[in-house]
Amino acid sequence: MQLAVLGATGGTGTLVVEQALAEGHSVTAVVRRDWTGPRHRRLRVAVADALDPGSLPPALAGTDVVLSALGSAQARRPTRVYSAGATAILTAMREVGIRRLVAVTALPIAPAAGQDLLHRRLVHPLLHRFFGGAYEDMRRMEAVLLDSDSDWTVFRPPYLRNGPATGTWRFAVDAPLPRAWTLRRADLAAAMLAATRDDRLVRRSVNLAA
Repeated sequence: MQLAVLGATGGTGTLVVEQALAEGHSVTAVVRRDWTGPRHRRLRVAVADALDPGSLPPALAGTDVVLSALGSAQARRPTRVYSAGATAILTAMREVGIRRLVAVTALPIAPAAGQDLLHRRLVHPLLHRFFGGAYEDMRRMEAVLLDSDSDWTVFRPPYLRNGPATGTWRFAVDAPLPRAWTLRRADLAAAMLAATRDDRLVRRSVNLAA
């Protein structure tokens, strides 16, 4: 499969690239500046700005699935990285004829009615104080995807930890996930790649955790 990874130099995106190559996929790493990651015969590096729809079509051309791990370095401040990035990606996908998109937001933006009491009353309000700018734009991003006609899947992980993949995770599709505290980035990357082959997750939001 030919995959394009946006946010390929970030903590999650780097792992998506590495795991996709290990699985035998061909990968286009879409980056804003020079690539400093590993070299591989099935890896193509494309320099493009995820917020500029005009720069993306050449990077995405010939791709079967787009995976987005875009993120903001200033999570507390207002941002448009997630929503504007989603809009630009969808525009480019339509131009080059790609339908499948797998993206990441975060568990704290899941509907409050589906959260347990501790998360709803304490954990998520506290997180919003520190990362509210990012969370608000993630909600706008999910609205952009919902309004599109693309075959998207959104993963909502909790706090992400480093470390080797465990190969196991719990998930709930369009439903609450109890005791969702942490997840390893490597497992998130693996879940994203698995979703590229799972039509049951098309146009679904997936809460997942260790």
